[in-house]
Parts: sequence; C-alpha cells; structure tokens
Amino acid sequence: MPGTLISPPLARLRRNHALEHATLHVLGQRYHDVPIVGRSTLDGFVLYGDLPTEGVIAAVRQALRRLQGGQRELAVHPTCGTNLATAGILAGLGAFVLLTPRRRGWQEWLSRLPLVCVATTLGIIAGQRLGMLLQARFTTDAAVGNLRIVSISREEGGPVVRHRIRTAEG
Repeated sequence: MPGTLISPPLARLRRNHALEHATLHVLGQRYHDVPIVGRSTLDGFVLYGDLPTEGVIAAVRQALRRLQGGQRELAVHPTCGTNLATAGILAGLGAFVLLTPRRRGWQEWLSRLPLVCVATTLGIIAGQRLGMLLQARFTTDAAVGNLRIVSISREEGGPVVRHRIRTAEG
C-alpha cells in the first residue's frame, strides 16, 4: 500500500498473492483446459487443479523470474477473489439501496425490480474493474524483491490435487 506502513506478515501475503497470480498466468498459457484455483498464505500459496508437478515447478520459477524482471502486470489476475468480492459487494449494495422498503407497499417495491437488475449488473461490471485496481494497489505486491521458493509439494488426498508452494524472504 503506497505511502503506508504495512506489517511484515501482510507484506509477505501480498507478495505471495502476486506470485500466485503470476503463476496462474503462466499455467493458464500452458494448461488452458485445466481448471486451476489458487489461495495465498503467509508462507506461500496453494494451487488446486490436476496439474503435473514438473509443470507447476517450471511455472512458479518462471513467474518469480518474470515478476523480479519487472512484469508487474502478472500480479493482477482477472479471476481473483478480490474481483468477485468487489463485484458482489457493489451489486449487493445496489440491490439493497433500491429494494429497501419504503412506505408505499409491495407494488412500488416490485416495480423497482428492473432498476435493481440494471444496478446489480452495473455493480458486477464496475466491480470487476475496481477489483483489478484493488489487486494492483492493495491485495498484491508485484515488487517481490528477494522472495524465493523454498519448496513445492504435491498433495493428492481428497477430491482435488493440490500443490503447496512455500516461499521465504532472502
């Protein structure tokens, strides 16, 4: 967050989030038909999806090199939960404001439904764009600096294959 003091754990989470997104970009180019979801943690991130471990290792390494090389745009991803949450909040607020009961009864309330549909649609559209901005400014930090990969492990217990990527500073 530019111009503010950030706690070390939050700063690490933001860098890991950026590396997660960069990795998803690289993996998406190689495995465009495989559904992949990521979740950042303080000590790295987890990828969910049936991917070959060798491909994940190569993608994480390439993503880190590219971020360290200045490709900041890789830190922002269109399917990030930040976008979804922002769109949901804006759509929900629009619906709430327009559907808050007034003293005129159900017919007046129901007559606002088309406007609610427009407001929620606009909220979703604006939320996607605002979510990308929030990612770039607050939830990720593309300046990963001396972030390094400590380990990458495959976990197959349960219905979804996971790869746990652990990172450290220095």
